[in-house]
Amino acid sequence: MKPLGVNRVTIAVKDLAKGKALYSELLGATFHPANEADAAAMGIEVAMSWDAGIELVAPLPGRDSYVRRIIESRGEGLIGVVFAVDNVEEARAAAERRGIRIWHSLDYSQEQIDTHLQGRFKKYKEYMLDPSGTMGVGLVIGQIEPK
Repeated sequence: MKPLGVNRVTIAVKDLAKGKALYSELLGATFHPANEADAAAMGIEVAMSWDAGIELVAPLPGRDSYVRRIIESRGEGLIGVVFAVDNVEEARAAAERRGIRIWHSLDYSQEQIDTHLQGRFKKYKEYMLDPSGTMGVGLVIGQIEPK
């Protein structure tokens, strides 16, 4: 397995519209919606800025979620880093060998990539790791191959 660098950071915000406005003005970031059904299933809404390398996540009103609990306990801010690797299954196996649990995974088909990620990739597969096994870091490992 070979590391390919940081793909993006994940920032928890109370209000997605305000977060998008802030980072658009500060950085010139352009935000796109992510898969709303996947996000809603986790009690959150998501906006992605591929050009700035930012994923904004906000709790859905009236829903419990890991994002809501993080914001309530420590406030808004950086909650995760997505690292790209050339072989995500090798990275997943390494995490499992260390006893690190997988919290959530995504493995999009090309149709899902085209629909939810603006057709930017030929492969998009991620594993969100349990921060208790990664020294408190909200670590996501992903094989994210641009077209």
